[in-house]
Amino acid sequence: MTPRLSILDQSPIGEGSTPAEALRASVELAKAADALGVTRYWVAEHHGSPGFAGTAPEILVPIILGATRRMRVGSGGVLLPRYPATKVAEVFSILADLYPGRVDLGLGRAGGPPEHFPQDVADLKRWLGDDPQIWLLGAGTTSGELAAELGTAFAFAHFLNPPPGVEAMEAYHAQSPAPVSALAVRVLVADTQTRADDLARSLLLWRSRKDLGDDRPLPSIETARNHRWTSTELERASYNSHALISGTPEQVRPVLLDLAQLHGTDELVANVLTHDPADRLRTYELLAEVLASAAAPTRGGTRLVSP
Repeated sequence: MTPRLSILDQSPIGEGSTPAEALRASVELAKAADALGVTRYWVAEHHGSPGFAGTAPEILVPIILGATRRMRVGSGGVLLPRYPATKVAEVFSILADLYPGRVDLGLGRAGGPPEHFPQDVADLKRWLGDDPQIWLLGAGTTSGELAAELGTAFAFAHFLNPPPGVEAMEAYHAQSPAPVSALAVRVLVADTQTRADDLARSLLLWRSRKDLGDDRPLPSIETARNHRWTSTELERASYNSHALISGTPEQVRPVLLDLAQLHGTDELVANVLTHDPADRLRTYELLAEVLASAAAPTRGGTRLVSP
């Protein structure tokens, strides 16, 4: 089965741009995604990062719901330890009342002491019922078991930490009485190999800097082309390239299909980070074409980019 396409949007800020421009680009991307037939559109929660404008999904989610007509919209996710569970329930209950059957509540364990997280999720399930749909977002080995135990849907963040993914998803599918799962992957697709390489180089420079404590907006393709890489940046780029799927549509299609099959899921949540919103939209357009194609996949792989 060809997996469904969904989106995880972190509202990336490109160098020379502003948070306001990044947020407006997210709303425009959501409108285009709705027309493309995307299953769900999630917005993330990040704090203190010059590269991301999405700090409050509870604000952005209703704006996108109002600007779209069909797809599900939600958080990817609310960092639950930062907030009283009662307040989260009140916010998302109102959204579900206004947009029944279209709201997702994705929950993350980061942002504070996690010891109350299981009870808070249990309380949310009891208060909210089945609408909105509650998802546990995880990137570790035990996250799948926890999602199964709590009776939520489960999305694994392959783009953050690929190695535990298969084990976490297998545990979830084996232990959940009614498993609903998705795999979040970081993808860049372009019409040509040269463009795909340029986009990947820009993203890897941003990620390398961030890993080394130099958190900035996403560099332009020109900045990345002219950058003189340090040995430590090159080391981080090589490491991070293993969580990035990049190339032309013909290259990425078999990789994405293999990943979905390997993890036992029928939904891919694509995370795309580019300096120019037009490149982000083009990636999603090509991904929609790739996953809608009825042609048999050809075995192959992506070409890792060397800065």
